Amino acid sequence: MKNLSFSLINIGYVYKHRGNIPLGLEYYYKSWEILEKIDYKEGMYICLNNIGAIHISQKNYTEALEYFNKSLNICEEDSDKKGIAYNLNNIGIISENLGNKSNALEYFHKALKINEEIGNKKAATINLINIGRIHKNLEDDDKALEYFHRSLVISEEIGNKAQIANALNNIGEIELKNGGKNELIAAKKHLQKALDLGQEIGSPLRISKAANNLSFLYEKQGNGLDALKMYKLSITMRDSINNETTQKATIQQETKYEYEKQKAIDDAQHEIKLAIEQEKKEKQQIISITTATGLVLVLVFLIFVFNRLRITKKQKLVIEDQKHLVEEKNQEITASITYAKRIQSAILPPAKVVKEYLPESFILYKPKDIVAGDFYWLERNNGKILFAAADCTGHGVPGAMVSVVCNNGLNRSVREYALTSPGEILNKTREIVIREFEKSDEEVKDGMDIALCSLEGNHLKYAGAHNPLWIIRKGEVIETKANKQPIGQFDNPEPYITHSFDLEKGDTIYIFSDGYVDQFGGEKGKKFKIIAFRTLLLSIQDKSMEEQKVIIDETFETWRGNLEQVDDICVIGVRV
Repeated sequence: MKNLSFSLINIGYVYKHRGNIPLGLEYYYKSWEILEKIDYKEGMYICLNNIGAIHISQKNYTEALEYFNKSLNICEEDSDKKGIAYNLNNIGIISENLGNKSNALEYFHKALKINEEIGNKKAATINLINIGRIHKNLEDDDKALEYFHRSLVISEEIGNKAQIANALNNIGEIELKNGGKNELIAAKKHLQKALDLGQEIGSPLRISKAANNLSFLYEKQGNGLDALKMYKLSITMRDSINNETTQKATIQQETKYEYEKQKAIDDAQHEIKLAIEQEKKEKQQIISITTATGLVLVLVFLIFVFNRLRITKKQKLVIEDQKHLVEEKNQEITASITYAKRIQSAILPPAKVVKEYLPESFILYKPKDIVAGDFYWLERNNGKILFAAADCTGHGVPGAMVSVVCNNGLNRSVREYALTSPGEILNKTREIVIREFEKSDEEVKDGMDIALCSLEGNHLKYAGAHNPLWIIRKGEVIETKANKQPIGQFDNPEPYITHSFDLEKGDTIYIFSDGYVDQFGGEKGKKFKIIAFRTLLLSIQDKSMEEQKVIIDETFETWRGNLEQVDDICVIGVRV
């Protein structure tokens, strides 16, 4: 369901940027219905932001603010700094459009501070542009140019053409306004480059802005033909953005969405009422014909029994043959999957190797089916012990097939490319996995979540894709969050961050997939959840690692009870 919701968001995003706002919104709302049902926080905040962005483009600022505040609350509950910064920036844009520039600056600076802390350079360039624009509107050109140039430097560093165009447009606009000879030459250079980049990436907004500024520049220089040409281009691009259909799309789609929800409720109530009336009529009919029907049923039953006695012997023989055939097929399928388990087991490091490299450790590995999408991984390279807990898309046979591709990507990153830094290993593994799946004639979006550690003496390095790192030290959990992007296809991927730690004697390291905390059980049949898992680990710190493994396993089985295991489980613990 998560994959489906993100696919719908991506489709909506494509339609929005092609100018088809109504169809874009339709897909956003389809995704939102799924995300609400499964309570998937990350997807919910992304979807809310996309809807809010459309409201801003339509100048529906009150509605946009409502969506961004909802999204901000979700991100704060989830401690998602990247999402918090994104929402603060959007709320700043709304404050700016409502004329409250001081509030807007405050929100933009808060967002910039967070993005600089977490190293989100792409988002920081947007914050810098927004701060510069406020100063430009306040006619503080020196301050504005300072922020625009800072954005330009970072944008060129990361190769973000859209933001390069934005920065150049704003710098050129200030140079054009000041109007000196040298400044006009510089403005022309900056604005022409902004126009070229806008055309290269197909951005009507950036093309329109650059063309409009160039039109004024050519007019100042007395070049009427070029001024007219740029003016026409600016108008053409502006019309493609602000046509009448897009202006009305948001309200129409929201009205449609709310109407359909209410209509579904009304239809259901109407169906219940009709069913009650129909039941009354049927009872009247049953009472009037009970006696006659009873006699007919007795006669039919006698005929049926006689007929069944005659054909039962034949059917029994056929059923026995079919049962034997089904059993044979089941045995063949089970044998094939069991053999696949032997193949998958071959890629897992042997227990004696794990104990040789990590004496004080345990690995709790519980596949949901015979084969699994989860796997654990261990390598030694240049004195560093590399170990990981991975969770591939799906479970059973499909998950196991993906795990073989991902395991091979990790091995190649270390053995073939000689990488030892966790972030670099994940970057290369993502590249290898995507390249493997691109060989398919069909689009494959499978991949994995992973927590990867490198241990050398008391020095630990970590990088992750969705799966965090926990270090328990003196009764406290030190949590390091992963990059919120999988090893696989992802829009606007970023390099994985490597975190470094100096460990202390007695520190315990834990990495894990989400199967344990997502298990349903207990008296109310609810998920185990991350808070309960954290409490469990803190309560067993006085135990040896082997005792911890037993307690964690027994706690899981007690919680699960008679319910089915919902996902593969992989938990790794290492004590320094």
